[in-house]
Amino acid sequence: MIRPETRNVALALMTAAALTACATGGSYVQSDQYGNPVEQQNRTGRNALIGTAVGVAAGLLSGNSATERRQHAMIGAGIGALSGAAVGQYQDRQERALRERTANTGIDVSRNGDNLVLNLPDGITFDFGKSTLKPQFYSSLNGVASTLAEYNQTMIEVVGHTDSIGSDAVNNRLSKERADSVAAYLAGQGVQRARIETLGAGKAYPIADNNTDAGRAQNRRVEIRVIPLQQ
Repeated sequence: MIRPETRNVALALMTAAALTACATGGSYVQSDQYGNPVEQQNRTGRNALIGTAVGVAAGLLSGNSATERRQHAMIGAGIGALSGAAVGQYQDRQERALRERTANTGIDVSRNGDNLVLNLPDGITFDFGKSTLKPQFYSSLNGVASTLAEYNQTMIEVVGHTDSIGSDAVNNRLSKERADSVAAYLAGQGVQRARIETLGAGKAYPIADNNTDAGRAQNRRVEIRVIPLQQ
């Protein structure tokens, strides 16, 4: 079932695209924060963007699962899909690149079938109880971002996790804010935002014993799941 908020976003995209298509006039000029013209785009280019918006919206409204809807949305946005043996080969290359670019950073890269999972431990990414990325982690995350930008035929799930200390409300909020921080950084480094979905899992999915300090430290993490876009 399609979530109401997803349906509303998709319908808003389609409505905005339709309204823009009805607007008159030729080219327009965009300005920077100081009012200086920085780009001029003709009507043909604008209509191409409208088409992309409609394609993305149509994708969000179709499919029987969140993954299928994102797949359709990305295909609608013009990102090609993989098929057959090409999927595994593509992920083989991306896995090698990720392992090379995250070596000795504390980021763990694992594989589950054709899906890749990057584990970003709390200790190297965030201060305790905070959702702002540590500046010293930027260089490590740059290697991840450059790889994800290069291998763009994938969907990206950024999922925040916490330990069991604290209320569900606090943990759910913190885990989502941390996932959003990582996603925003990736997008700022050139990863298409349309490919990324963020989730806050709170304390629901521990990977270690929450009764020990070491176990809780392992549970406080952000995972980046890299899922190939398949036909």
